[in-house]
Amino acid sequence: MRSIRTPAASRRGRRTALVATGLVAALALTATACNSDDTKASAEPDTTTSQAADTGDGKVKIPADIASKLKDHGIDVDKWASGGWKDWDKDKWLSEAKDFVNPVIKGLWKPERMKSAKEANKTVSTKDAAADQGVSDPDPAPVEATAEKTPYHDHAAPVGKVFFDSPEGSMVCSGTVIKDVNHPGKSNLVWTAGHCVHAGQNGGWYRNIAFVPAYNDLGKSESQLSSASRSQIAPYGQWWANWASTSSQWIQGGSETGGAGAAYDYAILHVKPEQGSKSLEETVGAALDVDFSAPSATEVAKMGAWGYPAAAPYNGLKMFKCIDRPGRLSLSTSLPTMYRIGCTMTGGSSGGGWFRVVNGKTELVSNTSIGPSDNTWLAGPQLGRNAEALYENMSKTYGGQ
Repeated sequence: MRSIRTPAASRRGRRTALVATGLVAALALTATACNSDDTKASAEPDTTTSQAADTGDGKVKIPADIASKLKDHGIDVDKWASGGWKDWDKDKWLSEAKDFVNPVIKGLWKPERMKSAKEANKTVSTKDAAADQGVSDPDPAPVEATAEKTPYHDHAAPVGKVFFDSPEGSMVCSGTVIKDVNHPGKSNLVWTAGHCVHAGQNGGWYRNIAFVPAYNDLGKSESQLSSASRSQIAPYGQWWANWASTSSQWIQGGSETGGAGAAYDYAILHVKPEQGSKSLEETVGAALDVDFSAPSATEVAKMGAWGYPAAAPYNGLKMFKCIDRPGRLSLSTSLPTMYRIGCTMTGGSSGGGWFRVVNGKTELVSNTSIGPSDNTWLAGPQLGRNAEALYENMSKTYGGQ
């Protein structure tokens, strides 16, 4: 899909400032009382990273270093692109970190297919949510999600939608363009949730993973989208993941309700455009730093969650946000405490970034992971040492490719 032309450098800088200013202003608007005392994750660094097939000009091109890997897995790329990817036989569903493959199938994510993708929901039962109440704060009051201002590229340019295929069909999550410390100004990295790229302990890697920043830029309704141009639906084009990383804890312990992997439910995508050679950050004109300090909830006055909720009463076509003072949620004394805020966003917002302001600068501090079936709050993982190791390994190993 065609990307819109990237504005001149001065305009890119202005847009980045607008994005940051918009988020700072929004975060400064709302505060609710909530006392908490989170503990920081201190597990050993996790460097679980995966590779995928690279492509160009509509044809799948297999890098020499992974060609043999595809062959070992019995994957014929031509057959894969013609529909072979729909085979979800459990014995053939690649699961290990090293097994991820995501060859581009040009034209797969047509506007109608993107519009019909379902939410990737992660809910916890009342019993799960009430676990270990001695160190969890009371449930926060619901915060009604508010629609982001349009055009999105002026107000929340780093935010977009993550599309992928699962055994249940086409699915959707949310994601955020993040900076690449080793490739300043030229990042191709997207932050999202682990459950948006991998099914967890009972499954494997999802397929046809693509990121669309500022999806539906003007916030058009479903009927209006039927006549919308491609540049309005995907103003910066489609960006296919050619590498993906998630935590080993999610791969080994993640489940349909989050499970033991929920506290490590984060992932990083390295993406490439279907067309063009400029980086994602250059094209979008904005990217956010990630805060890996895992601050205690008591240290943070406000956090904001952004995303594209797709389950009723939302339809996944518009961007929303919630802002609240974070509390803590502990599902087990053996797992890191998660952040929790009041929010009515539903499935589809999974993977969307949580932001806070540090010294006047907006930074990503978490992502949407789980929530209750009544959609009154959201919880996200602390990003500590494990997450930072995952990020550094992705940046050093694949960032420049």
